[in-house]
Amino acid sequence: MPELPEVETVRRGLTPAMEGVVIERADVNRPDLRWPFPERMAERLTGQRIDRLRRRSKYILADLSSGETLLIHLGMSGRMTVSGDPLGQFAHEHPMPEKHDHVVFHMANGARVTFNDPRRFGAMDLLATATAERHKLLAVLGPEPLGNDFHEQHLIDAFKGRNAPVKSALLDQGIVAGLGNIYVCEALYRAGVSPRRKAGQISATRVAALVPIIRQVLQEAIEAGGSSLRDFRQADGELGYFQHSFDVYGREGKACRTEGCDASIRRITQSGRSSFYCAQCQR
Repeated sequence: MPELPEVETVRRGLTPAMEGVVIERADVNRPDLRWPFPERMAERLTGQRIDRLRRRSKYILADLSSGETLLIHLGMSGRMTVSGDPLGQFAHEHPMPEKHDHVVFHMANGARVTFNDPRRFGAMDLLATATAERHKLLAVLGPEPLGNDFHEQHLIDAFKGRNAPVKSALLDQGIVAGLGNIYVCEALYRAGVSPRRKAGQISATRVAALVPIIRQVLQEAIEAGGSSLRDFRQADGELGYFQHSFDVYGREGKACRTEGCDASIRRITQSGRSSFYCAQCQR
């Protein structure tokens, strides 16, 4: 599933084609994805200007001139691609429709934005912009890891007394929003913290040190266009490249990259997910 850097990469790619532009026509080609689309979704989108395109955790939010916000989740295999942009941001002509093009936005500037999702684990919803943060999917989220509300004291307080492994704690979207398996593995490696350590047993100093490391990993991934594993593509159809910089994720049995370390990367399963780490460098 795309994590924060992938979703932010898509948002940035969509912005030139969509922000400040009217949706001339919206085509909704099926009744549902992970759950049913809102009633009259195509009608409610058509003719509306996208005043702001933003991201919250792993969701893209398009604030509309109608006072509604379109919430978009890419799911496991969802892609949003842009074609025919008259500003020259994208070199792609409008492609022929594909089987899994479930929602298509025809923008007034000539761009076409297509939501394609073969597995249909993605989702869309329409909600009142004024109360969007109270939506059931958004109300439970913790602070954004790249925002000011995610700071050392927040993480220290959140970890205090927690019996769960630090890996699980960082994946808890109520503690910090948008982090997923890949970037938690990478951040814990850089911090020298084992994913098996109990969150509440890590010293405040080491917990505080995680904050800038998490930010650095995410920022590097965004600059690289995210990580292309399986289905992820940027809005212009290109791949992300951060997967070429992984230190531990997906490197089971390979040599640790820390200078002077002769250990190999291990993989364990935690809460049904693979954790990759170096047992010698991460304590």
